[in-house]
Amino acid sequence: MKMKYMAFLMVVGLALPAQGSSRTDSLLTMLDKAIQEHEVYMHQKETRIERLKAAERTAPAVSVEKYDLQMQLYQEYKSFVCDSAIAYLNRNVRLARQLPDIDRENDSKLLLSHLLASTGMYKEAVDVVESINRKTLNKNLLVRYYTCFDHAYGEMGFYTQDTESRGRYWWIAGAYKDSLYRVLEPGSDKLLELQETALRDEGKYDEAMKINDQRFGKTVFGTPEYAYVAFYRSLIFKVQGDVENEKYYLTLSAISDIHSAIKDHASLWMLAQIMYEEGDVERAYRYIRYSWTETKFYNARLRSWQSADILSLIDNTYQAMIEKQNNKLELYLGCITGLLLLLVIALVYIYRQMKRLSTARNNLQVVNEQLHSLNNELNEMNSCLQSTNDDLTESNQIKEEYIARFIKLCSTYIDKLDAYRRMVNKKIAANQTAELFKLTRSQDALDSELQELYVNFDTAFLHLFPDFVKKFNALLQEDERIVLKKGELLNTELRIFALIRLGIDDSSQIAEFLRYSVNTIYNYRAKVKNKAAVSREDFEEIVRNIR
Repeated sequence: MKMKYMAFLMVVGLALPAQGSSRTDSLLTMLDKAIQEHEVYMHQKETRIERLKAAERTAPAVSVEKYDLQMQLYQEYKSFVCDSAIAYLNRNVRLARQLPDIDRENDSKLLLSHLLASTGMYKEAVDVVESINRKTLNKNLLVRYYTCFDHAYGEMGFYTQDTESRGRYWWIAGAYKDSLYRVLEPGSDKLLELQETALRDEGKYDEAMKINDQRFGKTVFGTPEYAYVAFYRSLIFKVQGDVENEKYYLTLSAISDIHSAIKDHASLWMLAQIMYEEGDVERAYRYIRYSWTETKFYNARLRSWQSADILSLIDNTYQAMIEKQNNKLELYLGCITGLLLLLVIALVYIYRQMKRLSTARNNLQVVNEQLHSLNNELNEMNSCLQSTNDDLTESNQIKEEYIARFIKLCSTYIDKLDAYRRMVNKKIAANQTAELFKLTRSQDALDSELQELYVNFDTAFLHLFPDFVKKFNALLQEDERIVLKKGELLNTELRIFALIRLGIDDSSQIAEFLRYSVNTIYNYRAKVKNKAAVSREDFEEIVRNIR
C-alpha cells in the first residue's frame, strides 16, 4: 500500500506544472527511497518470471501456448536481463518454424532485431531483419519491419566515429522512416513518437510538447511506457535549456524504471550527470553507481560503454572529494586530540569536586526521600478526607432532600387522614354503612397513594441525580437500554437501582418499599446485570458511584 500511495502522489504531482527546485528536491527524495527499496520491485519481477517459467515447462513442446509463454518471458526479460530476452526470442523463432507459423516467426525475428540493435549488436540486428521476406509481412509487422531498420541504422549513425559512415547510416534510417510514415495509422503511438522527435529536432518545442501530452495521457505511472514518455519529455526541456524541468522528468522516469524493475535505462545516469554538473557529487555518485550495477546486471555491452565515461568522471571526482574530506578529518582529529587532553584535565578537576559534593548530595537525598514519603502520606490523607467530604456532602444533600419530602408527605397524609375521618363520620351519621364498607374494600385508594409515593420518590431522587437515567443506560448494552414511557420519571428497574444508589441494597428492604416479593427484586437485579456492558460483578458498585 505504501508504494501504491507514493505512485498516486506522483501521478497527482504530474497534473501540476513542474516549477521550482523544491518540487524536484521532493521528487529526488522519493527517488532515493525507491533506490533503497529496489529489491522489493526486483523480487516482484522475479516472482512473475518464476511463475511463467513453471507454466512454460509444463506446456506442450510444440504449441502456441508454449510460444505465448516464452513471449511473455521475453517481455519480462527485455529490460531486465538482455541475454535471457535474446534466448527466449531465439527459442520462439525455432518454435514458430516447427508450428509452422510464418507470422509468429517474423514477429519474433523483428523483436530480436530491435533488441540486438538496442544493445549494440548492429550487424546481427540487420542480418536478422534482412532474413525476413517482406512480402510475407502483414501491415502491423511491416510497420515493425521498417522500425527495425530505422532503429538499427539510426543507432549506428549516432554511435559511429566515422563521419562518412554516419551520414550514410542516417540517410538509410531516414529512408526507412519515410516508409514508416506511409504505413503508420494516424494517431498511433509510433507515429506520435516520430512526430514528436521530428518537431523537437526542428526546434518546434511547443508542438512537440503537445504530442508528448497526448502520449502521457495513454500511460500509467510505474510502467515502462510511462518511464519512456517521461524520458522523451525531458529531452524537449534539455534542448530548450530548461535544466530544472529536465531533472524533474528524468527523476520521474527513473522512479518509474525502478518501480518496473527495469535494468536497461538511461534516465538515471543522465540525471547523475546533471547532479554532477550542479555540484551535488555525493548524490551523483550514488546514482551512477546504482545505474552501473543495474547495467551490469542487464549485461548489454552498449549500455556499459555509454555510462562508463560519466561513471569514471564522477568516481574520480567523488574519490577526490573523499580524500579532501579525509585530510580535513585528520586536521580535525589533531584538534580533537588536543581538546581531549584538556578535557581529561578538566574531568580530573571536576571529579574531585564531585566527590566533595557527593556526601552533601547523599544527605540531601535522604532528606528528600523522607520528605517525599511524608508528602505521599499527606496526599493519601488528603485524598481520603476529600472522598469523605464528598460522601458527607452528598449524604447531607440526600438527607435534607428526603427529610423535607418526608415532612411535607407526613403533613399531606395527616390532612388526607383527617379528611378521610370526616368522610367516614359523615357516612356513619347518614347510615351509609354499605357504601362505606364498599369504599374500604376498594384497592384504588391504596394504589393511588403508592403511585403518589413513587412519584415523590422519583422526583426527589432525580432532583439529586438529574443524569442518573442517562448514566445508568450508558452502563447497559446499546440494544438493552431502558426507554421510559411518556410521563414516567423512573420505572421499577430504575427505582431498584436508585435505592441501591442511596445505599439500600438489601433485597428485602427494597421489596418492602416497592411492594414486591424478595424473589422478584432479586430477579430484576439479575436481569439488569445480564444486560450490562460493563463487568457484571462490578455493576452495582459502579451504580453506587454515579454522581
